[in-house]
Amino acid sequence: MGQPQVSIILPTYNESQNILRILNSIKESIPSAVSAQTIVVDDNSPDGTGRIVEEYLRSMIDTVGYTVEIIHRRAKTSLSSAILQGIQHARGDTIIVMDSDFSHPPSIIPKLIEALRTRCDIAVASRYIRGGKIHGWPAKRKIISKSATIIAKNVLNIKTADPMSGFFAFRKNLLEGIIFDGLGFKILMEILVKARGARIVEIPYTFHDREEGNSKFNSHIIKDYCKSVWRLYRHGGIEPRRSVRFLSKAGRFYTVGTSGFLINYIISLLLTHQIPEVWYLHANILGIASSMTSNYILNKIWTFQDRDFSPKRVATQYAKFVGFSSMGAAVQLGIVFSLVEGGWSYPASLGVGVLTAALGNYILNKKWTFKERLWG
Repeated sequence: MGQPQVSIILPTYNESQNILRILNSIKESIPSAVSAQTIVVDDNSPDGTGRIVEEYLRSMIDTVGYTVEIIHRRAKTSLSSAILQGIQHARGDTIIVMDSDFSHPPSIIPKLIEALRTRCDIAVASRYIRGGKIHGWPAKRKIISKSATIIAKNVLNIKTADPMSGFFAFRKNLLEGIIFDGLGFKILMEILVKARGARIVEIPYTFHDREEGNSKFNSHIIKDYCKSVWRLYRHGGIEPRRSVRFLSKAGRFYTVGTSGFLINYIISLLLTHQIPEVWYLHANILGIASSMTSNYILNKIWTFQDRDFSPKRVATQYAKFVGFSSMGAAVQLGIVFSLVEGGWSYPASLGVGVLTAALGNYILNKKWTFKERLWG
């Protein structure tokens, strides 16, 4: 049995101040029993990073079992696409992805290799498990990172503590059959979503903010992150967490409710203005009936995606929907009256009444009208 083959992907852009030190540090960190290949993927760095690597290769002393190669790209695009291009050129059956600014310490490489060899398909260097830390980030950056992590875990139903890590290793054959978007800067998140069932181990490490060069973090990265999460959410096979499904349907339910308010308002006004003999209360009743009907239809089709339109089912659901909506109106009136009589201001009382009735309407219709589990 030959030596384990490892390919280390090192995407770069304007890393002239770090590149030689990181290459030497990686070389020193590779276990002696491992055959390794470091691939620098440079996005045509204006500071000459690619040229420095070329000069390094010409002066590099041949080392058995270790090589360095460089891929020159014509322009700077996404980090994910650079990593994917590096993977295409990789000879190793194990792939390691890391940054070149020393925020990812090469000393962790042996731990990632050992984890893949013995117990997992993906090894993630994690900042957010016991023993992991972040040094050098301002509070704002930490909040943004933690918020992005929480969103990824909950929206995409990812169990890994640090799905936003840029330092990880995986078995190359894990990617067979996976089509990547190549959008954004966190390819690990895409792998975790699309390689469902992979065994994952997280290894704690201390993230140090770069000492040399400029950070690549900017508003474009946040925008790409949002696009990536949306695309992965829509990716087939994802089962969002129950909380996400609950809130998503609640959002649609209340959007429909807003449209019902507009329908009620418009129809009531039209009837009283266009047909003077119609009493305003009768017009209001017709407006309410129209809004309830439109709300039922839209919620059935869009919110709860119920495609059963058999007459009996529609009649039963419609009756329940109207009944619960009427009950909500009565609850709202009762709460407003009680609070106002108890000394509350009318605006505050109205707010409590509307929120209570709205939540009750959603829960009752979800559970009893459309026969769905309450939480999910």
